[in-house]
Amino acid sequence: MIEEQYDAIVIGSGVGGLATAIALGENGFKVLVVEQHEVPGGWSHSFTLEGQRFSPGVHYVGQLGEGQTANEMYSKLGIANDIVFFRMNPNGFEHCHVGNEKFDIPEGLENMIAAFQKRFPEEKKNIDKYLRLVNTVSYQLQLMTTFKTFFEKITAPFKTKYVGKFGLFSLKRVIGWHVKDPYLKAFLNIQCGDHGLPPSRAAFPVHSAVMGHYMNGGYYPHGGGGGIVKGMTNAVKRHGGKILLNTSVNKIVMNDRNEAVGVQIDGGKVIKANCIVSNTDPHKTYKELVGEKYLSKKLLKKLGNTKYSVTSFILFLTLKIDLTDKNIDSGNYWMMKNEDIDQHYSELIKEDVTKGESFPGVFLSCTTLKDPASYNGVHHNFEVVTYVDYNCVKDFSHLKDYKTEAYLAFKEKVKNKLLNNVEELIPGAKDCIEIAELGTPLTNEYYINSTDGNVYGTEKTLRNVGPLSFKNKSEIKNLYLAGASTLSHGVSGATSSGINAAANILNVHASDVLSTKNDQVLRVYDAEDSSTWPEWVHTKRATKAKRAEA
Repeated sequence: MIEEQYDAIVIGSGVGGLATAIALGENGFKVLVVEQHEVPGGWSHSFTLEGQRFSPGVHYVGQLGEGQTANEMYSKLGIANDIVFFRMNPNGFEHCHVGNEKFDIPEGLENMIAAFQKRFPEEKKNIDKYLRLVNTVSYQLQLMTTFKTFFEKITAPFKTKYVGKFGLFSLKRVIGWHVKDPYLKAFLNIQCGDHGLPPSRAAFPVHSAVMGHYMNGGYYPHGGGGGIVKGMTNAVKRHGGKILLNTSVNKIVMNDRNEAVGVQIDGGKVIKANCIVSNTDPHKTYKELVGEKYLSKKLLKKLGNTKYSVTSFILFLTLKIDLTDKNIDSGNYWMMKNEDIDQHYSELIKEDVTKGESFPGVFLSCTTLKDPASYNGVHHNFEVVTYVDYNCVKDFSHLKDYKTEAYLAFKEKVKNKLLNNVEELIPGAKDCIEIAELGTPLTNEYYINSTDGNVYGTEKTLRNVGPLSFKNKSEIKNLYLAGASTLSHGVSGATSSGINAAANILNVHASDVLSTKNDQVLRVYDAEDSSTWPEWVHTKRATKAKRAEA
């Protein structure tokens, strides 16, 4: 029997792992991607329930305008021609509902400043100073990744002085130095949900990076997250790579010199490779797949001090409803009980999730408005998310059968609470339900294989970001990491981490991993303006409408 041998094996097919596979494939590597789920994509995958599509982890992407970072990244990966994005409502890509107060965040720094100043005229100068600071810190963080030469690196402190000045402070402290109105703070901090930490614990640079990523608006992929994944998997295959689904990696095989030389998959089969890239989180990688005996005391200590991000409940909801007069559009909806975001996070993490009538904070996304090609004229699909601690499902984590009466009753209580949140935004929604399926932290753990079902990898405190985060190149020879616990989180952050992992393997700067491809053009249309849609969008909608009628 001939032993299988690859240049690289990637464990996990999230966008970080797929980006690594594409980059290495373009550079002539023979690559195998191994995925335990039946579909690729990790948090970015899409799935269907009764013919309706949902995407648990992709709700919007930023920096997709001409010349912007994500646009250029997809072009260099060679997948821009294969994916389509819809621009969310430019006048309000984020809709903030805080208590009885509402505010729509528009795209563009100047538009954003003007909108906030109009709503809070007494803080006009403070708003201008704060938002420009956020934008500057975000820019300087991106700039840091471009430094190549010795001179650029030694002059970095001067070019990134605002990162240094504010880098060690929490979001709550920095925003408190600039603005005073509690509702203004709540609206400015609404995107805390994109990194999973309240203002008192969030690192200001991380929040600035998130706000900066979306400063020029939000975009949603046609086909949901699966649209991006399809483009990436096709690129892996174009370069001769192979993707193995429904296959778990049981361990990373080490030789007698403590070097990673392959993986063992289901059934005990060993597949060899010159390098291994793990796109799963550090604890899964080091403690479960490698084994503690191969790890240094320093790494074991770091792992012991590492906390993971929040986990989530996600309600996958289909309503048979006409939203024309419901004042709902392609923007995201953030709903908070009141302006005390820190208190909401405390309640969500510490209190009994089955108590109360609704959750103090939720995120709602209507994907059939974000991706108009997916709408069948009858049904609208929503993903409703709230963050919780894994302990809320600890009593059920040992179960082998998740259809027990106690677990189903628990899910029903949580689902009804989330439906009450939806009802606040869309009165009458409960009377229009076609599908209402709840994903829990155990669902995340099962399908994504993340430690305690975490959403964003490691918790994004100062302990786990920047120079203190897990590196793409591990202490074990031939072993590399990609994904949300390394360079950055989110769709674009995880993709960048995959490119950076490839750069470490190839021993080049990340900007030199992929060649410029002038034949690649990312197609972007306005979700709110049907006159911008190409004919195929209208055709898809008409076809779906006929099927719905039948």
